[in-house]
Amino acid sequence: MAHQVSPLAPAVFPDLPPVAGVRLAAAETGIRYKSRPDVLLAVMDPGTSVAGCFTRSKSRSAPVDWCASSLKGGTARAVVINAGNANAFTGKAGVATVTAVAKSAAKLLSCKPAEIFQASTGVIGEPLDPAYITRALPKLAAEAEPGVWSMAAKAIMTTDTFPKAATAKAKLGGKIVTINGIAKGSGMIAPDMATMLVFIFTDAALAPRTLQKLLTRSVGASFNCITVDGDTSTSDTVLMFATGQAGNRRVTAEADLKSFAKALDGLCMDLAHQVAKDGEGAEKFIEIAITGAENDKAAHRIAMSVANSPLVKTAIAGEDANWGRVVMAIGKAGEKAVRDRLRIRIGGVTVARNGMRDPAYKEAEIMPHMKGRHIVIEADVGVGKGRSTVWTCDLTHRYIDINGSYRS
Repeated sequence: MAHQVSPLAPAVFPDLPPVAGVRLAAAETGIRYKSRPDVLLAVMDPGTSVAGCFTRSKSRSAPVDWCASSLKGGTARAVVINAGNANAFTGKAGVATVTAVAKSAAKLLSCKPAEIFQASTGVIGEPLDPAYITRALPKLAAEAEPGVWSMAAKAIMTTDTFPKAATAKAKLGGKIVTINGIAKGSGMIAPDMATMLVFIFTDAALAPRTLQKLLTRSVGASFNCITVDGDTSTSDTVLMFATGQAGNRRVTAEADLKSFAKALDGLCMDLAHQVAKDGEGAEKFIEIAITGAENDKAAHRIAMSVANSPLVKTAIAGEDANWGRVVMAIGKAGEKAVRDRLRIRIGGVTVARNGMRDPAYKEAEIMPHMKGRHIVIEADVGVGKGRSTVWTCDLTHRYIDINGSYRS
């Protein structure tokens, strides 16, 4: 089902350079979609390090279980991704599918099945015949080539309206290294570790433990700070692969990792924002900044309470400066907040302070902001020094249209 491209989409797909040690190929297999690629194979050189973050859902998919177990080995040779079927809540059949795909790819690449990582996205509860994927793997492995990032990003889409990608450069161990990332995500977005499907590739040489530390930190500040609809997926996966082909010396000290960490943080934030901007039916990108909370975790919970409020999100969709709904969402978050110290600003204009409407506030002042594409809400809850910023989108009738017909 094709959807109108989000008005928040980037004007152009970014120019991603090849990453040494990474080759890509996609195929049309007919798992669910017609006339479009739906399986992606990324092949990495031997010795590639891997790190990952996965959903904490109690009903997570078979590919997530496979990846979480395989991550213990620390190395990867390939990742196989399919769109259209999540292979979640599929019992023993789901396990059999990921096992068959891993064995088939491992045979082609002369590696261990545990070095084949997998991710699936799409409908939950429908068995996935591994033959769709295993039949395509020989041709994919033979045709894989560097640099075809646009094709790769499109192959993993479901209800996404545009492919998502980002790139960055950093200094590491005496070399300039490249980091590329692609992502998919549009609905069922409320991360609880990471979110959606995200795949990051770098030519840097980094030990698995160091890579994991860097990725976990970046995920916490980016993918864990966005929401579209408050629903955490069964399939949420972020995988990062470091091929080592840049030839840098391996480093572990924080000071030596600073440039790389900053670049990775920026790339993850870019991808996370793209996902929020492609929220199903989204018309507006919303930034919510909470200060004055008991601690940063409390601030994050308050911010997410506002971001996930259907009443806040529909008011913004209607360009209604109904700040009372923000007051409501802060109050229901379950975290400490002092009502009579509460201060709220929208678009830089103070609308409420000292527990009541600001006497100087005139709604006409913020109506131009409400009609824009980027809405900023700031609130200080008057307790401590905790702070957090999260990002979301508005809730329009198209969200219902998309999800009401998702399986039809």
